[in-house]
Amino acid sequence: MRKISSIVLSVFLPLAFGAAAEKADREKEIVLNADRIVADDAKKTSVSEGNVIVTQGTMRMTAEKVTVREDPEKHKYYIATGSPVTFKQKLDNSDEWVEGFAQRAEFDDLNDVLRLYDKARVLRSKNEIIGDYITYDMRRELAEVTGNTPGHENAKGGRVKAVIQPPPVKKEAPGKGAEPASTLQLKPDEGKS
Repeated sequence: MRKISSIVLSVFLPLAFGAAAEKADREKEIVLNADRIVADDAKKTSVSEGNVIVTQGTMRMTAEKVTVREDPEKHKYYIATGSPVTFKQKLDNSDEWVEGFAQRAEFDDLNDVLRLYDKARVLRSKNEIIGDYITYDMRRELAEVTGNTPGHENAKGGRVKAVIQPPPVKKEAPGKGAEPASTLQLKPDEGKS
């Protein structure tokens, strides 16, 4: 199993999974659109199928199927499948957006853990992380990216990729900060023609 160090992931993955998502979104209504919704109150489950679109504030998720299970303590477990499942959300106090893609996404609201399976990809600005499995534990602020899904750790060829752009270079105004470097003056070679 191949992993990217937490130092690399800390550049942008915590932001991708809600740590800095638009805080006002949590207080907004959730709107769910689908071709079909089946809710079973006795089993505390609901299944939405067919072109599922879920929005809450700036957050937007699409999938082919979303299943929600609720335990007796009212904690929810979400499973979304699609080709792919997509999500997009604006970051708090920023004009930046985070986008994600996977064939399957699971979220456990009891433990605050998000898992993306199969062709998982997360983008923030021009930064990108790709692997077959991405998990993020929001409480521990711990992300892991692997090239193979759990249960297939010994499969060959599983690789992960991270593209991280350098931060912009700060340019100082003339007269502030460091002194400008002296200019090199070239002189003609007088001895040769």
